[in-house]
Amino acid sequence: MDALKGLTWLLVAQSIGEALARLAHLGLPGPVLGLLIMLVALRVEPIRASVGAAADLLLAHLSLLFVPVGVGVMTHLGLLAQHGLRISLALVLSTWIGLIVAALVFRALLPRGQATPTAPTAQTTPPGEAA
Repeated sequence: MDALKGLTWLLVAQSIGEALARLAHLGLPGPVLGLLIMLVALRVEPIRASVGAAADLLLAHLSLLFVPVGVGVMTHLGLLAQHGLRISLALVLSTWIGLIVAALVFRALLPRGQATPTAPTAQTTPPGEAA
């Protein structure tokens, strides 16, 4: 029952965001506004619990969400054969650009003077000595 409440909260937040985007002619899409509304709403414990249950349910059946995409690819194999190389190139380049931008933002947000995070080193005790 909590999962159903969580799905309802998700749909309500998205609907409010969509209504705000259309009525106020904001530059942000409705789902983005709904996400921001949900971010604020998740501070309330009952909402957080029910949305968490809905998230668990959706994640448990995540593979089912890929079926429509697979069917779409199968029905458009001709287009994929015609433009596949360009699509692959765009995917690879956009992935690399995204990784580079994320790394640069991470580096810019690190406090000054702090080196990049390193793994802790293991200290070994010579044989025959107690630790």
